[in-house]
Amino acid sequence: MKTGLFPRSGKGRTIGLAIDHGPLDLDLPQTQATRTMTTPLLQMRSITKAFGGVHALQSVDFDAHCGEVHALCGENGAGKSTLMKILAGAITADAGTISLDGRQVAYAGPREAEDQGIRIIHQELNLVPELSAAGNMFLGRELTRFGFLDDKGMEREARRLFERLGAAIDPQSRVADLRIGDQQMVEIAKALGGEATILIMDEPTSALSDAEVTRLYRVIADLKKAGTSIIYISHKMNEVFTLSDRVTVLRDGKFVATATRDETSPAQVVRWMVGREIAPAVQSTINRGDVVLKVENLSVPSVPGSGRPHLSGINIQLHAGEVLGVAGLLGAGRTELLEALFGASVLPPAGTIKLHDRAVHLRNPQQAIAQGVALVTEDRKTLGLFNHMTVAENITMRHLDQLTIAGIVKSRAEAEAVSGAIRSLSIKTDRGSAPVTSLSGGNQQKCILARWLLTNPKLLLLDEPTRGIDIGAKAEIYALIRRLAAEGMAVLMTSSELPELLAVCDRIIVLCEGRLTAELHRSEATEEAIMDAATKFLDRAATA
Repeated sequence: MKTGLFPRSGKGRTIGLAIDHGPLDLDLPQTQATRTMTTPLLQMRSITKAFGGVHALQSVDFDAHCGEVHALCGENGAGKSTLMKILAGAITADAGTISLDGRQVAYAGPREAEDQGIRIIHQELNLVPELSAAGNMFLGRELTRFGFLDDKGMEREARRLFERLGAAIDPQSRVADLRIGDQQMVEIAKALGGEATILIMDEPTSALSDAEVTRLYRVIADLKKAGTSIIYISHKMNEVFTLSDRVTVLRDGKFVATATRDETSPAQVVRWMVGREIAPAVQSTINRGDVVLKVENLSVPSVPGSGRPHLSGINIQLHAGEVLGVAGLLGAGRTELLEALFGASVLPPAGTIKLHDRAVHLRNPQQAIAQGVALVTEDRKTLGLFNHMTVAENITMRHLDQLTIAGIVKSRAEAEAVSGAIRSLSIKTDRGSAPVTSLSGGNQQKCILARWLLTNPKLLLLDEPTRGIDIGAKAEIYALIRRLAAEGMAVLMTSSELPELLAVCDRIIVLCEGRLTAELHRSEATEEAIMDAATKFLDRAATA
């Protein structure tokens, strides 16, 4: 579906992760790493910020040099995003100073920060769904010609930026029609569109394929050579130690350490982040039960013009007590498979879906839920959370029929259900009445999981269950998935992170261009074998 740049009218993831919570000698450096003799381009000193009496930042120092990638690490809730929002002018610090190129600055809003060359790529996508890709990229800084919007000019520039990123995105495509990975590329291209002096990248690869990540790395290298200062926020240690020159760690709103990449290690950074050791994963013994899900020759057509992949001839069998992983590159059909199993496909699928050896025809999610199927979507912000509701309301949303009498919610029953879920999933919140947006990403994800677990599903579908959450929270999600499997639940999960699938899953199936190309037991699954299967048809096309 194509649309103009702007509307012309009013329409428009227990796997044996033994975690030691005891005291730990963190071996912290006494001072920050030795700086170069040149004055940093950016200096943030004693930055402090509180929300409702809770300190998000407490006297934090941070700096960045020209042509440097400075990684900013910490668990969700550590204060990383708050610090960067202050730098980008989105919020104001309660205390502290910011100096840019030796001159103290204070921004009244994001526009003033942008005028000084500060750009930010948000983790939570900051796009207008009803506008085109190009329209989003130039929103607020539109190109004009003879007093009119220069649609063609903006489309040309958008196309140039997409080509630079290696993204096959039509600038006229409506953002709402793009997959989450393509939306992420629009967000990145939007930030690259201005001449950035300081570019803040907040989890920029969370929805990208390996090929897209490689292309982004090349763009980052080019920006470094041009003298751009890049602040890179990521929970992925391989990215941090591939890209960064220096690493700064925050924990609980406080500065912990700054070190050059050569002075530290991924294990040390993780210890600084979480304040405890995270032991290596140890797979639990699988205890398979009866077949819960059997898929025979499943095919799903793609919607014309959507750019979404089709599925063709998929055969799957999943047992109770088993975790089955779905691997594949972006656009391989992973999400489409889960949507078909949840009755959420736009066009009706062909083939047979059997639950507990009985064929079912799932025309909508309500029918799937009634059959004991639950789906945790990949887009937590848009499709998972009710942002204007409380923790309790988010958890009980799918369980209200069991908690009401004559349309009135039974307060005590609701409170018991919520407190039980908070306790069972170790959701870090002081009360169920707290806004769900006050929780970290990992705890928000637990709320969504709690909501679906209250429906007592027999089949749990997880689409990128740890996207955008920190290392400590990931470990807790992994442990929860394995616990649910040990209790007899059948779990089908997708992930873009191969180490995650290898750590959590009993078996892994691989998709390429909508077709199943491999099924691997955990004893034979390797990253190399998965990637070979994930590019099977792509390699054929390249040599044809």
